[in-house]
Amino acid sequence: MDALHSINALLVVVVNGVAFLLGLLYLWRHREPHRAFAHLLALGQTLLVAQVAFGLLLLSDDQRAPDRLHYLYGALALGAILSPWLYAPREGRRRLTWFVGASALATALAVRAYVSGT
Repeated sequence: MDALHSINALLVVVVNGVAFLLGLLYLWRHREPHRAFAHLLALGQTLLVAQVAFGLLLLSDDQRAPDRLHYLYGALALGAILSPWLYAPREGRRRLTWFVGASALATALAVRAYVSGT
């Protein structure tokens, strides 16, 4: 389970990082995102939710991270990636900005969680 948690952590960082960069490109060029972009965002969110689930399984097996801040960073990343679903406006461009920002914040927090967990 520990190896799966580590591998998924890297996937979380890469997928959400790519979603951030691609979303930033859409915003910069004033273009509507391709339909596949929504799937990329959903994949990043799903990987992050799975990452938290793997972490909870590790905790239930009495395996702890060396740094207790690891749990805070993971919880904040989860909150960041889910917040646009609750707070983003309906207008397309502003909504895209929320999701791009959430992907950036989740990526940064996931990197920090990865560093504090190893």
